[in-house]
Amino acid sequence: MYITITAQKLGGNYSQSSADFAEYLEKENQGLEQGDAEHFFNQYADKIEAKEVVKEIDGNTAKLKRKEPKFYSITVSPSKYELRKLQNNSEDLKKYTKAIMHDYARSFNREINGKPITVDDIKYFAKIEHQRTFKGTDKQVKENQPFAAKILELKHEIRKIENNQIGGDRKKLKAQIIKLEAEAPHQQNGKRIVQGMKKGGNQSHIHIIISRKDASNSVSLSPGSKYKASEVMMNGKQIKRGFDRDSFFTKAESTFDKTFGYKRNYAEFYKSKKVFMKNPKLYFIALLGLPASEKAVAFNILSKSGLPVLSIPTSQTQIALKAIRTLKRGADLAIKSGSIGI
Repeated sequence: MYITITAQKLGGNYSQSSADFAEYLEKENQGLEQGDAEHFFNQYADKIEAKEVVKEIDGNTAKLKRKEPKFYSITVSPSKYELRKLQNNSEDLKKYTKAIMHDYARSFNREINGKPITVDDIKYFAKIEHQRTFKGTDKQVKENQPFAAKILELKHEIRKIENNQIGGDRKKLKAQIIKLEAEAPHQQNGKRIVQGMKKGGNQSHIHIIISRKDASNSVSLSPGSKYKASEVMMNGKQIKRGFDRDSFFTKAESTFDKTFGYKRNYAEFYKSKKVFMKNPKLYFIALLGLPASEKAVAFNILSKSGLPVLSIPTSQTQIALKAIRTLKRGADLAIKSGSIGI
C-alpha cells in the first residue's frame, strides 16, 4: 500500500480553484460511454459530476487566507498483491475508500462542539482510476534516457540524409536504431519504455480530494499539521489540535486487511517501514528471523521492488554495517514503492 497526502499547490501557474485538479481526474473518462465512466463519489453518493465537486470544494473555504491550501489530495495505491484480493476493482475500492475515511477522521486530535471528528465532518470526493503512465522521473525512463538520446540523434541524421543535407547510409542508421531499441534496459511488451507510455498490469488506485474546512465550513482540518496531538490556548479556550499520519496509515492498512482478508507480509507493513527508516540493521535482522515461507515471500516482494536481495546475508551473524549501507541504497527505493511502502 502506498499512500500520499498532498496539499493544494498555490502560486505560480496554479489556480486557487479545485477545477484544474477535478479536470485532471476526469482524463480517463474522455471518449468513454457514460455507462463505462468512473464517477466521483463520497460517503453518501456514488455518481457526482465534476462541476459539483468544484462547487462544493471551492465554496467551502471560509476565512482561509489566499496562500493557505483550500484542499488536500490523498492518493491510495494498493500493491499488485493487494489488488489480487479484489473481486471488482471499482466497487471494492469505493467500499475501501468509504471505510478509510472513518480512519482519516479518527486520526484528527480535534473536536467540534465538544465531540470527536467523525466522517460526517469531512467534506470529500473520491474517484477510482485504472491507468498510470510512466513519468520522466521514473527509474525506467531515466535509465532508458541515454538510449533515447542516441536514437533521437540517429533519427535527426536520417532526416538530414533524406533532405540531401549530408551523405550517409540510411539503412545502416535504421538498423542501429532497431538495435538500440532492443538494448534499452527497460522494456514493456517488447517496446522501450518511454515517458507517457501506459503502465501494464492492474494499475487501479484511488484519488481523494478533501476540503481543508469541515462540512460546516467553520473548522479548519489540516492533515498537514506538524502536530500529532497537542493542545493550545485560543481565544481563552483550550483547543485540541493535530493529525496523526502514522495512525491513519496504520489504520488504512489494517482496514484493507480486514475488509478483503489480506494476509500482510512483514515487508509490506507500515510499521516495518518505520523500523527500516530508523534502524535498517534491525529491519534486516527481523526479516531474516521470519519463518522460511514468510521470508521467501518477503524477499520476493523486495526483489520486485528494486532491492538487490542476492546480496542479503543468509544469517544474522553475517550482518555488518557495510552490508547494511549497501542494502539501504536499494531498499530506500523499494520501501517507497507501491509494493511495500505506504
